[in-house]
Amino acid sequence: MKNTSADTPSLSSSDLQRVVYSRFAIAVVVLPLFLFVPAGTLRYWEAWVYLAILLIPVFFVMRYLLKHDPTFLERRMRTREQQAPQKLVIILSFLWFFLVFILPGFDQRFGWSDVPIAAVLAADLLVMIGYAVILRVFQENRYASRVVEVAAGQPVIQSGPYAIIRHPMYFGTALMYLATPVALGSWWALLPSLLIVPILVLRILNEEKVLAEQLAGYREYMQKTHYRLIPGVW
Repeated sequence: MKNTSADTPSLSSSDLQRVVYSRFAIAVVVLPLFLFVPAGTLRYWEAWVYLAILLIPVFFVMRYLLKHDPTFLERRMRTREQQAPQKLVIILSFLWFFLVFILPGFDQRFGWSDVPIAAVLAADLLVMIGYAVILRVFQENRYASRVVEVAAGQPVIQSGPYAIIRHPMYFGTALMYLATPVALGSWWALLPSLLIVPILVLRILNEEKVLAEQLAGYREYMQKTHYRLIPGVW
């Protein structure tokens, strides 16, 4: 496990912009392909609405962070995990992503599901709420890296959503992606979407082991804030 600094970026401004914009461009190309190619049509309004909800806020948040907190954004760009359990999580996440984003298109093409418009819009709302939770985490914790790591001088964040559960960002992630199949008009894709639960459990258990060992004060925080993901449940 490497230690990193929260305040010293390793990429120049131009290099960071290149990384950020190139990854966003890939998402703009790949996500529609995953949705519209299986559907065999562009007349798939659920996918258009979902893509707008997902990509437009990301673009503006990305622009804001490039200007106001590039160090935090660079931290969010890291993808190389050091822990073996986290590497397994990445593999499982690819499987989950493939199934959850491919199936709705086929569902649209062959008419397997009949999801009411109200249900689609309610799921879209849950996706937005999940993303809002994640943004609230970003506001509270600028050490929130995409990979499991401990930065030099990193404190234990106990305020805001962290006073309720220990992993609020994963709560927001689960909310977003459990709602994704319905937002895309598919009941059948709900089945593989449930894989997000064991994936997050595996990630959280390993992450807490690392944090308890390497982050001063985290064991005490675990005693104070009892629940990891869902208040009153786990």
